[in-house]
Amino acid sequence: MTSADIPVLRGPRLIVRPLADADVEPLAAIGSTPEVARWWPGISAEQLREHIAGGGGSTACAMELDGRTVGMIQFHEEENDFRHAGLDLFLDPAVHGHGLGGEAIVLLGRHLIEARGHHRLTIDPALANERAVRCYEKAGFRRVGVLRSYWRDPDGIWRDGLLLDLLADELAQL
Repeated sequence: MTSADIPVLRGPRLIVRPLADADVEPLAAIGSTPEVARWWPGISAEQLREHIAGGGGSTACAMELDGRTVGMIQFHEEENDFRHAGLDLFLDPAVHGHGLGGEAIVLLGRHLIEARGHHRLTIDPALANERAVRCYEKAGFRRVGVLRSYWRDPDGIWRDGLLLDLLADELAQL
Protein backbone atom coordinates (compact mmCIF):
# COMPACT_ATOMS: atom_id res chain seq x y z
CA MET A 1 0.00 0.00 0.00
CA THR A 2 1.27 3.47 -0.81
CA SER A 3 0.31 6.66 0.95
CA ALA A 4 -1.68 7.57 -2.18
CA ASP A 5 -4.06 4.71 -1.24
CA ILE A 6 -4.96 6.40 2.06
CA PRO A 7 -7.98 8.70 2.02
CA VAL A 8 -7.77 12.19 3.48
CA LEU A 9 -8.67 11.85 7.17
CA ARG A 10 -10.05 14.98 8.86
CA GLY A 11 -10.05 15.58 12.59
CA PRO A 12 -11.13 18.56 14.67
CA ARG A 13 -7.84 20.39 13.93
CA LEU A 14 -5.62 18.05 11.97
CA ILE A 15 -5.69 16.51 8.50
CA VAL A 16 -3.87 13.23 7.84
CA ARG A 17 -3.37 12.80 4.10
CA PRO A 18 -1.13 11.09 1.55
CA LEU A 19 2.41 12.43 1.35
CA ALA A 20 3.07 14.76 -1.57
CA ASP A 21 6.22 16.16 -3.14
CA ALA A 22 5.49 19.49 -1.43
CA ASP A 23 5.89 17.77 1.97
CA VAL A 24 9.48 16.67 1.40
CA GLU A 25 11.23 19.95 2.26
CA PRO A 26 9.15 20.80 5.37
CA LEU A 27 9.39 17.23 6.74
CA ALA A 28 13.15 17.06 6.12
CA ALA A 29 13.49 20.37 8.00
CA ILE A 30 11.38 19.05 10.90
CA GLY A 31 13.47 15.88 10.90
CA SER A 32 16.66 17.90 11.27
CA THR A 33 15.51 19.60 14.49
CA PRO A 34 17.34 18.26 17.56
CA GLU A 35 14.05 17.31 19.26
CA VAL A 36 13.07 15.04 16.37
CA ALA A 37 16.51 13.86 15.19
CA ARG A 38 17.26 12.50 18.67
CA TRP A 39 14.51 9.90 18.23
CA TRP A 40 14.26 9.72 14.41
CA PRO A 41 17.83 9.98 13.14
CA GLY A 42 18.45 10.26 9.42
CA ILE A 43 15.18 11.66 8.09
CA SER A 44 16.14 12.81 4.60
CA ALA A 45 14.51 14.15 1.47
CA GLU A 46 15.57 10.94 -0.31
CA GLN A 47 13.90 8.77 2.33
CA LEU A 48 10.72 10.84 2.15
CA ARG A 49 10.62 10.60 -1.66
CA GLU A 50 10.99 6.81 -1.32
CA HIS A 51 7.88 6.80 0.90
CA ILE A 52 5.96 8.81 -1.70
CA ALA A 53 6.96 6.26 -4.34
CA GLY A 54 5.65 3.42 -2.15
CA GLY A 55 8.95 2.14 -0.78
CA GLY A 56 10.48 2.27 2.64
CA GLY A 57 8.62 -0.69 4.16
CA SER A 58 5.80 1.38 5.59
CA THR A 59 3.02 3.68 4.45
CA ALA A 60 3.59 7.32 5.38
CA CYS A 61 1.14 10.21 5.58
CA ALA A 62 1.56 13.92 6.17
CA MET A 63 -0.04 15.67 9.11
CA GLU A 64 -1.38 19.09 8.18
CA LEU A 65 -2.49 21.88 10.50
CA ASP A 66 -4.00 25.08 9.09
CA GLY A 67 -2.60 24.31 5.64
CA ARG A 68 0.94 23.66 6.93
CA THR A 69 2.76 20.31 7.05
CA VAL A 70 3.59 19.73 10.72
CA GLY A 71 4.61 16.08 10.82
CA MET A 72 4.44 12.57 9.46
CA ILE A 73 2.65 9.46 10.68
CA GLN A 74 3.44 6.07 9.21
CA PHE A 75 2.25 2.52 9.63
CA HIS A 76 3.10 -1.01 8.61
CA GLU A 77 0.62 -3.85 8.47
CA GLU A 78 0.82 -7.49 9.49
CA GLU A 79 -1.60 -9.18 7.11
CA ASN A 80 -1.42 -12.71 8.52
CA ASP A 81 -3.27 -14.37 11.42
CA PHE A 82 -1.78 -11.71 13.72
CA ARG A 83 -3.51 -8.95 11.72
CA HIS A 84 -2.42 -5.67 13.29
CA ALA A 85 -0.76 -2.41 12.36
CA GLY A 86 2.27 -0.68 13.87
CA LEU A 87 2.38 3.11 14.00
CA ASP A 88 5.05 5.76 14.40
CA LEU A 89 5.05 9.52 14.04
CA PHE A 90 6.98 12.73 14.45
CA LEU A 91 5.80 16.31 14.82
CA ASP A 92 7.33 19.73 14.43
CA PRO A 93 8.57 20.76 17.90
CA ALA A 94 6.69 24.05 17.42
CA VAL A 95 3.41 22.12 17.85
CA HIS A 96 4.46 19.70 20.59
CA GLY A 97 2.19 19.61 23.61
CA HIS A 98 -1.06 20.47 21.79
CA GLY A 99 -2.54 16.96 21.46
CA LEU A 100 -1.92 16.69 17.72
CA GLY A 101 -0.03 13.41 17.98
CA GLY A 102 -2.95 11.80 19.78
CA GLU A 103 -5.40 13.25 17.27
CA ALA A 104 -3.38 11.80 14.38
CA ILE A 105 -3.23 8.38 16.08
CA VAL A 106 -7.00 8.30 16.58
CA LEU A 107 -7.68 9.42 12.98
CA LEU A 108 -5.35 6.89 11.37
CA GLY A 109 -6.12 4.22 13.97
CA ARG A 110 -9.85 4.35 13.22
CA HIS A 111 -9.10 4.02 9.50
CA LEU A 112 -6.82 1.03 10.07
CA ILE A 113 -9.39 -0.70 12.26
CA GLU A 114 -12.60 0.17 10.41
CA ALA A 115 -11.43 0.14 6.79
CA ARG A 116 -8.42 -2.19 6.92
CA GLY A 117 -9.72 -4.72 9.47
CA HIS A 118 -6.99 -4.58 12.10
CA HIS A 119 -7.82 -5.56 15.66
CA ARG A 120 -4.72 -4.15 17.34
CA LEU A 121 -2.40 -1.17 16.92
CA THR A 122 1.13 -1.15 18.29
CA ILE A 123 3.69 1.57 18.80
CA ASP A 124 7.25 1.26 20.08
CA PRO A 125 8.91 4.54 21.12
CA ALA A 126 12.25 4.78 22.85
CA LEU A 127 11.69 4.11 26.54
CA ALA A 128 13.43 7.41 27.37
CA ASN A 129 11.14 9.41 25.04
CA GLU A 130 8.79 10.36 27.85
CA ARG A 131 6.90 12.97 25.79
CA ALA A 132 5.99 10.36 23.17
CA VAL A 133 5.05 7.75 25.76
CA ARG A 134 2.71 10.24 27.50
CA CYS A 135 1.12 11.11 24.16
CA TYR A 136 0.51 7.46 23.27
CA GLU A 137 -0.86 6.59 26.70
CA LYS A 138 -3.17 9.60 26.56
CA ALA A 139 -4.42 8.25 23.20
CA GLY A 140 -5.32 4.97 24.93
CA PHE A 141 -2.24 2.81 24.37
CA ARG A 142 -1.21 0.49 27.19
CA ARG A 143 2.28 -0.65 28.10
CA VAL A 144 3.08 -4.21 27.07
CA GLY A 145 6.75 -4.36 28.01
CA VAL A 146 10.27 -3.09 27.61
CA LEU A 147 12.21 -4.07 24.50
CA ARG A 148 15.76 -4.27 25.80
CA SER A 149 18.56 -2.82 23.64
CA TYR A 150 15.94 -2.25 20.95
CA TRP A 151 17.22 0.65 18.88
CA ARG A 152 20.54 2.32 18.18
CA ASP A 153 20.62 6.02 19.04
CA PRO A 154 22.48 8.63 16.94
CA ASP A 155 25.62 7.99 19.03
CA GLY A 156 25.52 4.27 18.16
CA ILE A 157 24.44 3.16 21.65
CA TRP A 158 21.75 0.49 21.98
CA ARG A 159 18.74 1.82 23.92
CA ASP A 160 15.57 0.28 25.30
CA GLY A 161 12.20 0.68 23.61
CA LEU A 162 8.72 0.45 25.03
CA LEU A 163 6.05 -1.66 23.34
CA LEU A 164 2.52 -0.31 23.71
CA ASP A 165 -0.70 -1.55 22.16
CA LEU A 166 -4.30 -0.47 21.67
CA LEU A 167 -7.13 -2.87 20.85
CA ALA A 168 -9.93 -2.01 18.42
CA ASP A 169 -12.62 -1.92 21.12
CA GLU A 170 -10.47 0.38 23.26
CA LEU A 171 -10.08 2.84 20.39
CA ALA A 172 -13.84 2.73 19.79
CA GLN A 173 -14.33 4.08 23.32
CA LEU A 174 -12.24 7.18 22.65
